[in-house]
Amino acid sequence: MSDKLKLLETFENNYPDRDYTVKHIAPEFTSLCPKTGQPDFATITLEYIPDKLCVELKSYKFYLQSYRNDGIFFESVTNKILDDLVEVTKPRYMKITAEFNTRGGISSVIEAEYENEDYWDFDDDDEFDDDDFLKN
Repeated sequence: MSDKLKLLETFENNYPDRDYTVKHIAPEFTSLCPKTGQPDFATITLEYIPDKLCVELKSYKFYLQSYRNDGIFFESVTNKILDDLVEVTKPRYMKITAEFNTRGGISSVIEAEYENEDYWDFDDDDEFDDDDFLKN
């Protein structure tokens, strides 16, 4: 287990029989550009439908702060955050949206998404219709 992953804590979802969305917005995310060493700033939005576990907020805050001195590309950090959170919470659905501040006249928004295929049963076209249902 990575040192960053060890920072994340969870707690039991008291409503596992209900699908509901949790949304956390962290407007003070920072990391470093791996090319220049300059700081990058972003708002990280975490949206998920928990299964049995939820992420504990203080640990999530410390986890995000652990990237402050890391040189990492926008795409990599967004996907790494998603991978780590999915590993510890095992959600039904999760999406990370990273909105990086404008630099050099270009702003970037990176979105990474996860769906638990064991939980959701969708048609190949990913459109929800009356024939779709939850397996659980």
